[in-house]
Amino acid sequence: MKILEYLQSRNQLSNSEICDLLNISRDTARRDIIKLVHEGGVIRTHGGIALPLLKEEIRAYKERVTSATKQKMLIAKAASEHIADGDVCFMDVSTTIQLLCGQLDKNLTVYTHSLDNAEALSAKSEININLLGGKFNHENRFFYDYDTAMQLNDVFFDKAFLGAAAIMEDGVYFANRDDALVKKLVSRRAREVFLLADFKKFNLTSPFKGLNFSEIDILITNQDAPKHSLLMLQDSGVEVIKVLEEEK
Repeated sequence: MKILEYLQSRNQLSNSEICDLLNISRDTARRDIIKLVHEGGVIRTHGGIALPLLKEEIRAYKERVTSATKQKMLIAKAASEHIADGDVCFMDVSTTIQLLCGQLDKNLTVYTHSLDNAEALSAKSEININLLGGKFNHENRFFYDYDTAMQLNDVFFDKAFLGAAAIMEDGVYFANRDDALVKKLVSRRAREVFLLADFKKFNLTSPFKGLNFSEIDILITNQDAPKHSLLMLQDSGVEVIKVLEEEK
């Protein structure tokens, strides 16, 4: 089916894109989508379809840390410049945010559900670390479940720094449902929400939506991020900061 050919190259398609690409009516597109979903070839998204699995499988956390790129270091450095003495911050599970934690040198209060973030901060006596509890995800080394999320109800953050498994056309997605809930709750308890994501996150799909674009204040990414995706975020009121590889 032609739809699958287009989907293989784009990873996701909106209903209107399917109609335009194949020159078919919305009713015909809807019937074709239903058939593909039934066959297990695609998953439904808000307003379209996507491949059912990550195009590039999310690798184990330890492996991702060892392959941290210069671009991620630059994103982390740019994020650190937005943190001030006395801030109360949330630090999400993310290799980029772990790098950010390693760069912090201010008097801060930090909440996180990432064991690796806590370890990166543990030698910094000026930082008050609050490690959230819950069930432990051994592969990606974070705590997650409903209890973790509920610990956030009594905290208000000056700034929240969040990662992403995938940035799709209608929001930010994650691989774990409970972890997506943590992101959703944090975004509602923060004065400023920062999304740290390199360009590869725009080429993936993931099953659980955690954030609408309207819940993000600032995206920090690299210069290879797709322009049409950045425009989509900007149209939702997100400030986009692109770091350049030439920076030292």
